[in-house]
Amino acid sequence: MKARVKWSEDRTFIGTSGSGHSVVFGTTHGETTQPPGPRPMELILIGTAGCSVYDVVGILEKTRQKVDDVIVEINGDRADATPAVFTRIHMHFIVKGHDVDAKKVERAINLSVEKYCSATAMMAKTAEVTHDFEIVETAE
Repeated sequence: MKARVKWSEDRTFIGTSGSGHSVVFGTTHGETTQPPGPRPMELILIGTAGCSVYDVVGILEKTRQKVDDVIVEINGDRADATPAVFTRIHMHFIVKGHDVDAKKVERAINLSVEKYCSATAMMAKTAEVTHDFEIVETAE
């Protein structure tokens, strides 16, 4: 796996993945009050949630759950000292669908967070990673 990051201007950077997708990211600098995109640590949270939700959707599909949507809201706390690593991460999964089995959702999330998701495994080296979920019933 490869990626490339190029400095654009001020504190703006363009990251390009090995598959050719790009994202603008950075922080405010000088008189700039609006960041050019997500901050680098926000991208880490997005990647962690993305890794886990990818697993969860796949597992729920394999168990033939009637899922319309899965959303992950992720929050992270960071250390006060440098390096300001994540010390606590909480993921709240919102699963929307019809007659979705809560036990299967719980199992899918546990498998992702505890076994399959490489990002949560890495984050667990410095952070307490917790999760919960809710199921939102939708029309058939």
